Amino acid sequence: MNITKKASPFYYLLLFYIIVSLSVRIILFFHPITQTTFAVIDTLSVFVFGFLSDFFVFVLMSGFLWLYLILISNSKYHKPYGYIIFGVFIALFLYILSGKSVLNEYGGALPKIGLVFVSLKTILFGLLLFLPKYRSQIRFWLFSFVIFLYVVLILQNGISEYFFWNEFGVRYNFIAVNYLIYTNEVIGNIMESYPVIPIFSALFIIAGLVTYFIVKKSRNYIENIPTFVEKIKISGIYLLLFGLSLLAIPSLSIKENSTNIFANELQANGIFKFYLAFMNSELDYFKFYKTVPKADAYVQLKQQISLLSGETTLRQIKSEAAENHKNVVLITIESYSAEFMKMYGNEQNITPFLDSLATKSLVFTNLYAVGNRTVRGLEAVTLCLPPTAGESVIKRKDDKNKFSTGSIFRNKGYDVKFMYGGDAFFDNMEDFFAGNNYDIVDKKTFAPHEITFDNIWGVCDEDMYNKAITIMNKEGQSGKPFFNHIMTVSNHRPFTYPNGKIDIPGDAKSRDGGVKYTDFAMKKFFENAKKQSWFNNTVFVILADHCASSAGKTELPADKYRIPAMIYCPGFVKPQYYTNLMSQIDVMPTVLGLLNFDYQSKFYGQDVLKLDYKPRAFIATYQDLGLIKNNILTIISPKQKVKQFQLTLRKGQKVAPEFQIYYDQIVLKKERTDLVQETIAYYQTASDILKKHKYQKVN
Repeated sequence: MNITKKASPFYYLLLFYIIVSLSVRIILFFHPITQTTFAVIDTLSVFVFGFLSDFFVFVLMSGFLWLYLILISNSKYHKPYGYIIFGVFIALFLYILSGKSVLNEYGGALPKIGLVFVSLKTILFGLLLFLPKYRSQIRFWLFSFVIFLYVVLILQNGISEYFFWNEFGVRYNFIAVNYLIYTNEVIGNIMESYPVIPIFSALFIIAGLVTYFIVKKSRNYIENIPTFVEKIKISGIYLLLFGLSLLAIPSLSIKENSTNIFANELQANGIFKFYLAFMNSELDYFKFYKTVPKADAYVQLKQQISLLSGETTLRQIKSEAAENHKNVVLITIESYSAEFMKMYGNEQNITPFLDSLATKSLVFTNLYAVGNRTVRGLEAVTLCLPPTAGESVIKRKDDKNKFSTGSIFRNKGYDVKFMYGGDAFFDNMEDFFAGNNYDIVDKKTFAPHEITFDNIWGVCDEDMYNKAITIMNKEGQSGKPFFNHIMTVSNHRPFTYPNGKIDIPGDAKSRDGGVKYTDFAMKKFFENAKKQSWFNNTVFVILADHCASSAGKTELPADKYRIPAMIYCPGFVKPQYYTNLMSQIDVMPTVLGLLNFDYQSKFYGQDVLKLDYKPRAFIATYQDLGLIKNNILTIISPKQKVKQFQLTLRKGQKVAPEFQIYYDQIVLKKERTDLVQETIAYYQTASDILKKHKYQKVN
């Protein structure tokens, strides 16, 4: 039998993978979220280079298949080799079972995974060794299972890529890596958001049919096992392709260089994008980004933030008036875009309470979230520093004892708490906030009678607010002021909430329903809070953690970062619109300024009500770092790339200029070097300070 027929398991699976990948690429190409038109050259690149990427990625993916097929033989079951190998498997099983194996040194689930794997290998080898009459049948079903597993994984990846694109408008990225870690929440979210049973039923039916076809066409491999020489030839061809793939895949990745971001994403292979995200979860700024001499960076920073000296952001903040130790309640709302609110032009009336509250508050009309994930929003209002490359500080190992809003309040004698309706283990929130001296209130602290409704993300907002009221009543009796940071969860897919609360059913899984219920729950909270003794002495700070979606035509679409934010305290904070450009990191320094706090600050965020504030905003993904200033968006990216866009308000927006959020982003023809230098200064110094542990709390 020739080598071509012997390699049939490979090329039939390859053919199936190419068909699935091409189908996904075409579907995403015409997906509504793909908001762009493609030039001919971009279209060719998407499908030609995309095909090549798929081919070479499959070669690497099939490494396990190659190893499995090469090890199929009858000779290893002959005496005495079969008994020796079986004895080695038993010894390895007992070694891991003893609890003293090298796997136990790494801890976690690794010992269990190792034990299960070795157990299966031992059992299967034993069956093939001691039941020679049934060896062919056992081998056939093992072969079929391996093919089935590959087919399922290929189909599952295709489905996952579609849903990920549907959510974020990109191939797998850093978020997908995080989702792999927090499987309970993510699987639960999928279970509650999509018709999982029909989807997976169809998946397994299709996988079964495809497996049947591939096994039928390639079972000759196990019926006529290749000779040793044939295996050498097969291995030689495979290893040659494997080596070529290792060289080709990075080279093809470099060709994802179109100005059309969607074209680059569609050209890429999702599995390779996942691998890159996994390997680059923490990006070294000084290795990947454009830099300037360190002294120059700090000089540039000093021009933007007054009172700085040396290579630090430490400075003394002084007030001319007496400190006011009012309570502060900070509410960060999950996935709440500015475009949801009436004042920004929404005509659906899904935020009636916040629309009303805004007329009685200090509203920051031109405020941008720093990122597109909850941890970035929490980082921004807690640490008040730009979003450095890679993971949020919240999820890094060095996440404790930082200079934070909580540390300032605690130094002023406040009780400090972080309140979250879900499990604070998610996204490392518990470790971060507890490590920065916040007391934690999360779902684990709720008594059964305190939960009226919950989903995979946690208790509904009403339950969280009721718990907060109970805790604040106790704090109010203690005589100490309190600072409580509440993070909501209800406005998150699957958008389920108690029925009968609003005019959109709680099981409709509607984005508008999630927004409207979030608004309803906040209304109930304030109605309840107004009845409490501490209400008149409390400042309420309300803003979103990030927008509902971050997908757009450019790396950083400005409208996908615009969020609502306001400060409400009747009789203390004058209702008005603050229209200057500002960042999420400026909110809490501004609150501290309203309270006339004297303190040593390390914040990059500033009190925007001070005369020396220079308007600017930071927006970023985990690798594209942006600065908006003077209607220009400057983006610095890995490989020392720099892009600049002129931001021009689109015509036809039916709201006042300060509430218009949609911009045309036109590539700047002539580089604004001053803004490039300023952008680099902010992100380079922030990375330097964190790297050298100079952002620790002030005792």
